[in-house]
Amino acid sequence: MTRAFTFPGQGSQAVGMGRELAEAFAPAREVFDEVNEALGENLSKLMWEGPQETLTLTENAQPAIMAVSLAVMRTLEKEGGFRLADKASFVAGHSLGEYSALAAAGAFTIADTARLLKRRGLAMQRAVPVGEGAMAVLLGLEFDQAMEVAAEAAQGDVCTAANDNGGGQVVVSGVKAAVERAIEIAKTKGAKRSMLLPVSAPFHCPLMQPAADEMAEALAGTELKAPSVPLVANVTASRVADPATIRELLVQQVTGMVRWRESVLYMEAQGVASFVEVGAGKALSGMVKRIAKEAETLSVGTPADVEAFLKTL
Repeated sequence: MTRAFTFPGQGSQAVGMGRELAEAFAPAREVFDEVNEALGENLSKLMWEGPQETLTLTENAQPAIMAVSLAVMRTLEKEGGFRLADKASFVAGHSLGEYSALAAAGAFTIADTARLLKRRGLAMQRAVPVGEGAMAVLLGLEFDQAMEVAAEAAQGDVCTAANDNGGGQVVVSGVKAAVERAIEIAKTKGAKRSMLLPVSAPFHCPLMQPAADEMAEALAGTELKAPSVPLVANVTASRVADPATIRELLVQQVTGMVRWRESVLYMEAQGVASFVEVGAGKALSGMVKRIAKEAETLSVGTPADVEAFLKTL
């Protein structure tokens, strides 16, 4: 069966994440130690003890979510002899999950990935003063309808689709007043529900250009190898393996839309029948199931998940 391995983005963080993995498997502990050392701080203590509001800060949530995903991957490799290149046709990640996917495929080291995501989180937070931007999820509208809502709500401000998650779930991002207008307009267009998201900045929209510029500099100074498995990129919804192109797409991703629905459909069209979500939570599996209704979905994030998955190999 042709498989794709997917890696979650921000929102999957929770106090206690990864702790059971670290207690059960030495390879997982190694990853958390590597991340702590790379960042020069005890991120795993924050992940396991909280407080939640500090963990949720973008600069902490991004490397934390990556750490759990890579702890799972390292455990699969060391405990079960798993090799991603032998078992996957593609890797893909939702927003920051793209960095996790690339690290899993050997394009980045774990230490470099942690440093890049810490800087990415800080840069995205700095790009727009707190309170000036916002994001909202529009539920029950198809993508074209959501784009029309965003365009109508803009009124000269930035308001655009940030995440096309499929299944009638589209996230818009931009200036707070415009996003609030989009919520009201969506209600008149038949949205089942529309609401602001509890985020500290308007991600994946043109307001993030200062962060994109900073990440261009950071990525230029970081070694990036060809991944062992092709990446399906957020901004193109198609495969890429060339390091120079990946670098460019990671910069574009900061301001560009996460084309998740199209990415899943692309992988399905290439013969993928099984999607394995690696890391904290099960949000991506739910999204995939709404898009590729016939596909098998698995979530591997706990010791029990790891043991069950290894039995399938």
